[in-house]
Amino acid sequence: MDAVRNPYAPGAGTTPPELAGRDEILEEARVAIERHKLGRPNQGIILSGLRGVGKTVLLNRIRREAAAAGVVAISLEASEALPLPTALLPPLRAALLDLSTREAAKEAARRALRALAGFISAWKVVYQDISLQLDADPEPGLADSKDLESDLRDLLGRSAEAARANGTAIALFVDELHALPADQIGALLASLHGAAQDHLPLTLIGAGLPQIGGMLGDARSYAERMFTLFDVGPLSSDDAICALAKPAAAEGVAYDPDALTAIVARTQGYPYFLQQWGKHAWLAAGESPISAADVDRATDAAIAELDRGFFRIRLDRITPGQERYLRTMVELGSGPHRSADVARALGQDAAGASPHRDQVIKSGMAWSPRWGYIDFTVPLFDEYLKRTKPIYGPSAQPPPQPEKIPPSGCSICPVM
Repeated sequence: MDAVRNPYAPGAGTTPPELAGRDEILEEARVAIERHKLGRPNQGIILSGLRGVGKTVLLNRIRREAAAAGVVAISLEASEALPLPTALLPPLRAALLDLSTREAAKEAARRALRALAGFISAWKVVYQDISLQLDADPEPGLADSKDLESDLRDLLGRSAEAARANGTAIALFVDELHALPADQIGALLASLHGAAQDHLPLTLIGAGLPQIGGMLGDARSYAERMFTLFDVGPLSSDDAICALAKPAAAEGVAYDPDALTAIVARTQGYPYFLQQWGKHAWLAAGESPISAADVDRATDAAIAELDRGFFRIRLDRITPGQERYLRTMVELGSGPHRSADVARALGQDAAGASPHRDQVIKSGMAWSPRWGYIDFTVPLFDEYLKRTKPIYGPSAQPPPQPEKIPPSGCSICPVM
């Protein structure tokens, strides 16, 4: 089989050759975007799901279609290390400068740029160690109060007015939305809510881990009425088979039915894993059709690649204490698990285990599907932990501390 012609594309946010099973989401997003462009109210969209289900792929597809439809598409990835103003302003600045060249939107865009100048000054925004600056002079009292909620509402509201003057809308595309601190999520929601009340064409299409729905609700009580929430999960068997078979068929290659069944069962229908197994099954096969034996040979290679990258990178980012907590979850069997049961298995009470529980949730490795329960955010991660040697086993104690040697010398000397 020609490796160059291999159609499968495992990667972070890489669009697969066949985006199967997501038509409902794409159609809902298309309608929402077109309604906002016409100035008609519509809920935003939140894509929620585990790692590897294709949220970023969907977000990028919707963004490209929005931009092709003439919508001002502003894209950013949220991060705890990068405050929302810092992440938002470079793409927003570029969008406003573009709008300021359009005759219909020129004046409204210039006012939005003055709001942006005030916002930059008030928040002293620095991007990649460079202070952002504009030629526009700030307008006193506009987006410069140093209250994030008020200033962001001014800034996004003026920006939406500029888009409306040009006969279009602004759509914010925010990936990793769960990474924003609660106060920044609240300020963003308040800005969107204010724009909706003022009938301004501004919307949010966001993606995040499963906890994002609860985070939005905690930040603002009205958030549940602002968005259509899609739980993006694994593909059905039929859609998973389509995602595998259709790209291969385009290259003149077929699968034996039992080969497709084997891959779908091994990957549980998760899109990222389907691409990995498809890639390695293609490489393992000598000719068409790809057989179940080819899939068996491909499995070791697919697992090894996942272990080196997709799984290992996540394990390397957590502390030994957090790893012990995650491995204890694995020892308890398939999740979700009661947090109290995990604590008990660790030999701790709920309060003692709570810091590690909070940390693994904050790191994005786990989430709480309901009150008092915890589960992994990374599909098949429990199998990876079973395959690998722990830093600390679930029942292990922390390493012994060196024996303390009594100080010598006179009793009044300080102990060093």
